[in-house]
Amino acid sequence: MLTTLLNAFKVKDVRKKLLYTFIMLVIIRFGSNLPIPGVNTTYFKDFFEKQAGDAFGFFNAITGGSFESLSVLALSITPYITSSIIIQLLTIAIPALEELQQDGEDGRKKIVEYTRYLTIALALLQSSAMSIGFGKQGLLIHFGIKSVIVAIVTMTAGSAFLMWIGERITENGVGNGISIVLLLNILASLPSDFNNLYVRFLKGQTVAKMVVAAAIIIAFVIAMVVFTIILQDAERRIPVQYSSKTQGRRSVGGASSNIPLKVNTAGVIPVIFASSIFSTPIVIGQFLNINNGSIIGEILTYMNSSMWFKPEAPKYSVGLIVYIIMIILFAYFYTSITFNPLEVANNMKKSGGFIPGIRPGKPTSDYFSKILSYIIIIGATGLIIVCVIPIIISGLFNISRLSFTGTSLIIIVGVVLETIKAIESQMLVRNYRGFLLD
Repeated sequence: MLTTLLNAFKVKDVRKKLLYTFIMLVIIRFGSNLPIPGVNTTYFKDFFEKQAGDAFGFFNAITGGSFESLSVLALSITPYITSSIIIQLLTIAIPALEELQQDGEDGRKKIVEYTRYLTIALALLQSSAMSIGFGKQGLLIHFGIKSVIVAIVTMTAGSAFLMWIGERITENGVGNGISIVLLLNILASLPSDFNNLYVRFLKGQTVAKMVVAAAIIIAFVIAMVVFTIILQDAERRIPVQYSSKTQGRRSVGGASSNIPLKVNTAGVIPVIFASSIFSTPIVIGQFLNINNGSIIGEILTYMNSSMWFKPEAPKYSVGLIVYIIMIILFAYFYTSITFNPLEVANNMKKSGGFIPGIRPGKPTSDYFSKILSYIIIIGATGLIIVCVIPIIISGLFNISRLSFTGTSLIIIVGVVLETIKAIESQMLVRNYRGFLLD
């Protein structure tokens, strides 16, 4: 990685793109510390400290702490991420959108346009709910129509601004702009996370204990990062042979290739879906001040991940079993709507491709389905390991969830690998151009 960056700075075009990306990220961090006019910037921080759960933990992490401090970028790019997922799901359900997706560059531009509109709509909805719902409870210093409108417009504009920056980075910088913005937000929480680890395990200890504790923490982090990298890059390659055809006196085709099927076929989406289903009722319950002693409050406690693996209350860990089952189900569901074995088999048949030992058509489709059934469970198991281990440690040692573990770690590793590949491809294109010009 370091070698790739050093080589990239030696290439003028790539260096300019990297500097452009860096400047945009600096602007984002400046906006993340700019407070919304008329808002109590400590409201959510105090609100979270009074709650037993951490339902907003991941949301606050992917906003780079902007949500907790209520900056102008409080919503961050979460509306864009949500709208992208919704549009992707609607593409499967609505034939017109599916046709647009298959309509080349023009269709892709239309899909992007719809995603932008939905992003603004979701940002308006979320900012309105926050401003009106929490405004009376102390979020707004002077609750009224003017202060509500200012808060709504500011948060919506901030989310739209981040979406614009993400698109500019994609066009003029390196890598996927939205992903890089998300990565920056998560990494912004690292200093506070390391401080929490220091206070919990190192502060006040003898030198020997500090060295041992630091070594264990570093080894754990490295092991989790390596495992996540393997999970993200692992793939099953299906060999494909293409039939040769005779054109005139020449024989064309007959090449061998492969279809790479990622082990983690659904990425981080199953975890996000499962976490959202668990956290949403908790958030609503906290907003409505539902008593933990009631039946509904007891059910919400089972759903609260901060209560799992607590030595003093082991019964609440039952909720983790449901959480794991949901991750597996969503992994199968999301893969089923994003990968169509029959369509892939038919496309292979049309182009004269076949899997050695498997007849084209329906048998090939069945073969893909069989392979996917194994791959999905392996990928889902990997996701569960990455996400559950931090929950276990958090419960047993009574520490707050770290932003660079679990779901966030999968995002960090995925975006870093994707960005490195983008930089390498930029350098490769430049080398090809140089060779042609020479």
